Amino acid sequence: MLDLWRMAKLWREGHSTAILCVCTSPPGPEGLVASASECGEVAVWSQDGCVVGRLHLPGKDDCTSVAFSPTPPGLLYVSHGNTVSTLDPRNLKSTVDDFVGVGEEEINALALSESGSTLALADDSGAVRILELPGGKVCRTLRKHTNICSSVAFRPHRPNNLLSAGLDMQVMLWGLQKSRPLWAVNLQDAAEEEDDNDDEQHHQQLFNPPLAHCVSAASCGNVVACAAEDGRVRLMRVGGGSKLERQGALQAHSRGASQAHFVPFLSHPYWLATGGDDGRVALWDVGKHPVVVAPKTEGRKGRKGKKRKGEAAPEQDEADVEATDKNGAKVNIRHGEKVNWLCPALLKGTVSLLVADQSSTLTVYPLDDA
Repeated sequence: MLDLWRMAKLWREGHSTAILCVCTSPPGPEGLVASASECGEVAVWSQDGCVVGRLHLPGKDDCTSVAFSPTPPGLLYVSHGNTVSTLDPRNLKSTVDDFVGVGEEEINALALSESGSTLALADDSGAVRILELPGGKVCRTLRKHTNICSSVAFRPHRPNNLLSAGLDMQVMLWGLQKSRPLWAVNLQDAAEEEDDNDDEQHHQQLFNPPLAHCVSAASCGNVVACAAEDGRVRLMRVGGGSKLERQGALQAHSRGASQAHFVPFLSHPYWLATGGDDGRVALWDVGKHPVVVAPKTEGRKGRKGKKRKGEAAPEQDEADVEATDKNGAKVNIRHGEKVNWLCPALLKGTVSLLVADQSSTLTVYPLDDA
């Protein structure tokens, strides 16, 4: 196990309360980092950890999610209570706009489309709402989750596909044109199948049901990860027509996995960073995981042993997917504190992980030193 604590950089002075969420602006020399915490505190940082600005939002509700617009003028969106506030990150004297009441209940997560014209939010009622930007008009409300909706993420390169995850143990891929799920995965059903022959894992799962906490999509758009309360991170591959092709799992944490985010700055799209209640942060190369790798073609063969044109590849047994994950994490970090949020970042050319925990300090782990 590689201990990166000695390499960590601590960013202080931005908050007086526990940091709950972190995000970065699009990569570039002028890129910024934003963090938000309990009691409505928002801080914006330079890439070397200097505080650029601070703001206390009115009402002092906890800030639950932050997201930078991917397009100019680079506004910052912050959820607190049932409101989303728009900020100018370089001038934090006050909010630019406040979309009051856009959440039916407390908002838990925000996600912006690649064009920056659409904002999705997940709230405690289980609803997912889609807002048009600018203006913040609610144009769609998606209702299928039967418990708190904890996370949302747009699928890259597919602007009409949105992922959601919730404490009903469901992960869903929505088709926004028709406002309905294209598919849904019940993590409890999947976990029970995986644990049929493992009494110890089954015992653990009974006490730690796979509540879905955080969903992320790789930059290619075809692989999805979801961190769950049973310590597993589910992996799902999406194929043509947005169909679910395969799924499997990483036993990533000894306690609940709270965060899973693909890292888009490394050698391929399938590097995955996870964080959990066990105080561990890990980096995984899932590029060779059977869920990600295209299955070998079998069946009838033509000349030279190649599969004949037009033949379908065989489906892969999900039990094999679980059993073949033996490589483990490439980087393990003994962070020590329960992870509230994890954010991959490119800071002055260095690939890093920003970690928010129960404290008012941001921890930065430079992966290039690993």
